[in-house]
Amino acid sequence: MSLPVLSALAAGPAPSPSPSTSTGPLPVTPTLQDAQESATHAASWVEENWSTWLAIGLRVLLILVIAAALRVFVRRAITKLIDRMSRTAEAVDGTALGGLLVNAERRRQRSQAIGSVLRSVASFLIMGTAALMILGTFEINLAPLLASAGVAGVAIGFGARNLVTDFLSGVFMILEDQYGVGDTIDAGVASGEVIEVGLRVTKLRGDNGAIWYVRNGEVKRIGNLSQGWATAGVDVTVRASEDLDRVRSVIADVAETISKEEPWNERLWGPVEILGLDSVLLDSMVVHVSAKTMPGKAVSVERELRWRIKRAFDAADIRIVDGPAAPVEEEEPLDPTAAVAAPSALNNPASPQSAATAPIPSPAPSGVPK
Repeated sequence: MSLPVLSALAAGPAPSPSPSTSTGPLPVTPTLQDAQESATHAASWVEENWSTWLAIGLRVLLILVIAAALRVFVRRAITKLIDRMSRTAEAVDGTALGGLLVNAERRRQRSQAIGSVLRSVASFLIMGTAALMILGTFEINLAPLLASAGVAGVAIGFGARNLVTDFLSGVFMILEDQYGVGDTIDAGVASGEVIEVGLRVTKLRGDNGAIWYVRNGEVKRIGNLSQGWATAGVDVTVRASEDLDRVRSVIADVAETISKEEPWNERLWGPVEILGLDSVLLDSMVVHVSAKTMPGKAVSVERELRWRIKRAFDAADIRIVDGPAAPVEEEEPLDPTAAVAAPSALNNPASPQSAATAPIPSPAPSGVPK
C-alpha cells in the first residue's frame, strides 16, 4: 500500500468498540478533592459560628438553671410560711385563745389551699417567663405566639367562664378568710356548717344533715354566724297581773347563777341583761332578756336560760303564758231530763194517733141481725 493511502486511513475516525445509546450527560462522580472542599467549608462554617452556638447554649442553660433554682426557692419559702401558720394554729388549739380564733382543721385547710394556689402561681410565672426568654434567645418572633395565646385565652375564658368565676371567687374567699371549716354560714342558696372549703366548691352540712355543694361563683352574700360574737335573746311572757319588780328579781338571780357556773361562764362574754318590756297586751306582757355569747353558742345559752327561768318562775309561783289567755266559758248545769225520752202520743188511748192505729172491725155476715 502506498504512503498516501496510509496517511488517509490514519487521519480518519477511529472505530468505536460498541455503539453509544445514551444521549444525556454522564453522572458526575464526586472525587476526593470535592469531599475535601466540602469538609473544608463545613469546618470553616463551624469555626465561624461555634462561638454563637456556644453562647446560645450557655444562655439557655443559664436560664434553665436560674429558673429551676428560683422555683425551688420560692416553693420552699411558701411551704415554710404555711408550716409556720399551721404551727401557730396548733399552739393555740385547745386553749381559750384557740376557742376565740379558728379551729385547727379550718386553719389547716386554709393554709393548704393558700399554699397550693401560691405555689402554682409562682411555678407558672417563673417557668413561663423562662420559656419566653429561651424562645427569644433563638431569635424567634414572639408576637404571633403571644397573639395566638391571647386569642386562645379569650376563647377558653368565654367557654369556661363559670369555672373561672368559681375559681377566682374561691381564691378571694380563702385569702380574705371569709369563712372556714367549722363556721356556720348563710350563703343565700344554702345554710349550714362548713365542712370543706375548696377553690371551686364549698361543702355545707345543713340542719337536717343534708350536705350542700355550693359553687363559689354563685355566692353573692355570706353571713358568718361564727365570727366575732353572738347574741342570745329570750322573750319571757308572763301574766299582766304579775309584779314586774318580782319578775326582774327572779330573772336577775337566774342570770347571776348561770354566770358563775361552768361551762356557761366561758360561753357568756357579758352579763345577762334584762332589757325591759317588749310588749304589753291585755292579759300578758313580754320581758326581753339578752346576753353576748361565744360565736356559735347562742342557741345553747338561750335554751339554758329558758330552762332556768321556767324552774325559777315555778318556784316563785309566777305563771308563764303564751300570749293572751283564752276566755274560760262557764259550764251550764246539766238538765236531768235530757237523757229521758219524750213521751209518745201512742201511749194515750184517747189520742187521735192511737185511734188511727186501732184495727178496723170486720163487717157482720148478711142475715144476721145486728
